[in-house]
Amino acid sequence: TSAVILHGKRLRVTGAAVEAVRDGWALQARVLDHQPLEQVAILAPEPLRAGHNYTLRIHYLANLSESFHGFYKSTYRTRDGELRVLAATHFEPTAARMAFPCFDEPAFKARFSIKIRREPKHFALSNMPIVKSVNITPWLVEDHFDTTVKMSTYLVAFIISDFKSISKITSHGVKISVYAVPDKINQADYALDAAVKLLDFYEDYFNIPYPLPKQDLAAIPDFQSGAMENWGLTTYRESALLYDPEKSSASSKLGITMTIAHELAHQWFGNLVTMEWWNDLWLNEGFAKFMEFVSVSITHPELRVEDSFLSRCFDAMEVDALNSSHPISTPVEDPAQILEMFDDVSYEKGSCILNMLSDYLTADVFKAGLVQYLKKYSYRNTKNEDLKMTKTFFSSFQICPTVGTDKDELQGDGFCRSSQQSSSTAHWTKGETLDVRTMMDTWTLQTGFPLVTVAVRGKNVHLQQERYAKGGDSPSSAGYLWHIPLTYITSKSDTVQRFLMTTKADVIILPEEVEWVKFNVDMNGYYIVHYEDDGWDRLINLLRENHTVISSNDRASLINNVFQLVSIKKVPISKALDLTLYLKDERHIMPVLQGMSELIPIYRLIERRDGDGTAKQLQGYIVNLFKGLIDKQSWSDEGSVSERLLRHSLLLFACVHSYRPCVDKATGYFKEWQKSNGTLSLPADVKTAVYAVGAQTPEGWDFLLSKYKLHSFNVERGNMEFALSLSRSKDKLQWLMDQGLHGDVVRTQDLPHVLVFVARNPSGYHLAWTFLKENWEKIVEKFELGSNSVAGIVTGVTSRYSTRSQLAQVKEFFSSLEEKSARLRCIQQAIETIEDNIQWMERNFENVKTWLQNNHL
Repeated sequence: TSAVILHGKRLRVTGAAVEAVRDGWALQARVLDHQPLEQVAILAPEPLRAGHNYTLRIHYLANLSESFHGFYKSTYRTRDGELRVLAATHFEPTAARMAFPCFDEPAFKARFSIKIRREPKHFALSNMPIVKSVNITPWLVEDHFDTTVKMSTYLVAFIISDFKSISKITSHGVKISVYAVPDKINQADYALDAAVKLLDFYEDYFNIPYPLPKQDLAAIPDFQSGAMENWGLTTYRESALLYDPEKSSASSKLGITMTIAHELAHQWFGNLVTMEWWNDLWLNEGFAKFMEFVSVSITHPELRVEDSFLSRCFDAMEVDALNSSHPISTPVEDPAQILEMFDDVSYEKGSCILNMLSDYLTADVFKAGLVQYLKKYSYRNTKNEDLKMTKTFFSSFQICPTVGTDKDELQGDGFCRSSQQSSSTAHWTKGETLDVRTMMDTWTLQTGFPLVTVAVRGKNVHLQQERYAKGGDSPSSAGYLWHIPLTYITSKSDTVQRFLMTTKADVIILPEEVEWVKFNVDMNGYYIVHYEDDGWDRLINLLRENHTVISSNDRASLINNVFQLVSIKKVPISKALDLTLYLKDERHIMPVLQGMSELIPIYRLIERRDGDGTAKQLQGYIVNLFKGLIDKQSWSDEGSVSERLLRHSLLLFACVHSYRPCVDKATGYFKEWQKSNGTLSLPADVKTAVYAVGAQTPEGWDFLLSKYKLHSFNVERGNMEFALSLSRSKDKLQWLMDQGLHGDVVRTQDLPHVLVFVARNPSGYHLAWTFLKENWEKIVEKFELGSNSVAGIVTGVTSRYSTRSQLAQVKEFFSSLEEKSARLRCIQQAIETIEDNIQWMERNFENVKTWLQNNHL
């Protein structure tokens, strides 16, 4: 061939030459630019011969990107108000081509040698350390970075800034540094200590040394996503890395630790071993999400991460129940489709099915399979002509029962586990090879998840599986079949029993009759359970009489499952509400938060449509349900992280939903804080509640905004944005959104959150929808078509619509857009959600009303 086709986007190529390394000739080449496909062709004057080495030299120009991807411009103000500029990169998935011409696909791995010229007042960072710096002129320095290991283009990174840093060396000898703007470097200590602990943990866990001499963590003032795993130079939005012990909340500490754990897990899973193409993104992201829990539960046990794992599986199921969902492993082609893969299905569902697999195989066997996989494919893409990465991955876990031996044997590529570990292990195997790959194919290649229906008849437990699907026009679940690792406990035995269900229907025979049975112990499985006949009544009774007999995760999963079953007409709303009555005695964070996250959205739906006071009654019911727990809360930062997170949620809920004692206390705090001109130190976990109440008056709102603009409140910006968005003044809400687009007072990176906050405010939902319509082009230009940010705006702004006229408006607007936009998955999700809301209200509104009249707390 005489053509070399590279990726290039918004690059102006001014010249190119081809050099034959062996023959010593160099010739000018022609350049063709094909913008629709983001490609640049270099046409050599004579054919390039197979097996020969050539060097391409390309001269090109480009402007710094004005969005959050490619090589882009970011700004910040110093304490004194001076505006400073820096440049940073974010290349995943397809934006390296905006910085330099390259083969911009994950399968093309290369070593990168980078040189950067800069002014002496700045300094440059990249994946590798600087080897030398050369003064070109008194005002220009050229930094030479060490050559990288073999890696994909999306992991290349560089930053030119005036950041300051702090550093430590891990016990394995890796230098870790945290970089931030000079005024905020005093907030970097927590992240540095966490990163040292976590990198050491991963080196030991994977039993593979971290291959680079350093790992930098940089807080970028303008950053679209949460963080990015560039090899050796991970980047973060400031709120995901910087922690102020005086002002930051418990949830901030948890979030920062989890984010660092996620990006550092990628240094092995994703960077060292990379998917061949973006259809297998879930293995990168689901794995890093899962490893957050594995690592942090050991490095930071006080954070009790196990208390927050379940909620992510519930979040994934909410999206995965829609017809517009997709299998975890899905073909994708163009950049917008690739971006759409960065969703809850890839991240959250991915981590949930890996957790299910780990529970099924046991943690040790799971870990052994992982390590073997990583060692085998280091620096490679897992490519095997017909065997894609997902299949290759699960082949690392093949298990065969060993007979007549107590030792585990390793056979071939897979693992054998002694079937004599316990009777329940033997139950899994039934004397056959445990085919992990076939089992996991049912979870990665099918959309959605199973609903298991349980009917207890004497000692016989009859089981049936079908696809859980919402909506009237759901496709039939015929043809769907999962291999489900079922677990259960009963009133007679709290030993977890295991049963692998591989058929549509099956029967388990219990040793004796039982009062109740609870399937999916601790919700370790990615499926929901319906109990037929009087099964739910027995469990509701159990919760009322002695809810602590089952674990808090089991209680949270019952709350979640029963409301999911209302949505598909399997259980009447009255029964789901009956179950919630026990919550007045619940004290644990998981079930309490799950109760809130089921009941509050129902209240919000009814509030929008309410003419007869039902919403007020429901609000009263929810407040009364948690009143005992709310009244017990101290307005302080005392207690464990879980207690602090619970306090934050409860007080914010109580104050936003007009619970008088909470509102009065918050008002008092806000007045004191105002009197001190913002110098009074409020407890970090109750601040959001105090701000939310204070911002309800015009003077309070203005005062809060004046503090929001100040440097000293930067770690609280998210909480303040939330409080400011609760105003009843349409002018103030409109101003907030406009500012978010403008990007000066409210940073544009925060616009997606602000828009959704305003949309959830009864005074603001019309405004948010109008804003989205009028500024659609600008939003897409800034955040990119297909991105999680755009999806969050589309679904967030419309998620509480429940009338046919709202549905018609949404359909009309999105169908008027060009085809590429109209095809977005998030638009299908939004439309389906509104349709579900309409049906839910038509079916359940009157029943909720009746139930509330008959049940007073």
